Amino acid sequence: MRPTGLDGDSLDAIKKRLGSGELYPAADPVLRPYRARCMELLDRFNNTALGDFRTREAVLRELLHRVEPGGWVMPRFLCEFGFFIELGPGTKINFDAILLDCAPIVLGADVFLGPRCQLFTANHPYDPSLRRELYESARPITLGDRVWLGGGVTVLPGVSIGADTVVGAGSVVTKSLPSGVLAAGNPARIIRDVA
Repeated sequence: MRPTGLDGDSLDAIKKRLGSGELYPAADPVLRPYRARCMELLDRFNNTALGDFRTREAVLRELLHRVEPGGWVMPRFLCEFGFFIELGPGTKINFDAILLDCAPIVLGADVFLGPRCQLFTANHPYDPSLRRELYESARPITLGDRVWLGGGVTVLPGVSIGADTVVGAGSVVTKSLPSGVLAAGNPARIIRDVA
């Protein structure tokens, strides 16, 4: 049995279905205007001069669900919808980040993402016929306060990383990590406490 299409016209209904973890048709026409809006805002954001923080901040506040004071993102930045992403106060995202936000991505206060970090909420089914028809599911990603992801870290769907945890550059985080640890590798493993 094929999963049903996205119901309703309301953004709240769409967000609820996408964030539920159930399969949904990623190419459903109801998603087109939200992706188009995101692409237009990303073009504006990524075409600013590197020193033009004021313009980027204004676009970011239009693009994302929440941006707290002191939060900023450097270009080139890519996401799918924007409306699922929340940046806590003082959170900094360095160059070339990809936040695939088909479900909520919540970053706490003073989170640091190194260059080229990737946070992927979306996943595709193992069944090749469903995958070919562009079905996907999504699970939220949450980073606690003061988490630091080194350059090139990838975080997979459904992962939570506890406060004060550090993830070494190039790591792939496949499972949730507790607070206050240093983790690294592919898949990322806990090496030691940070304190």
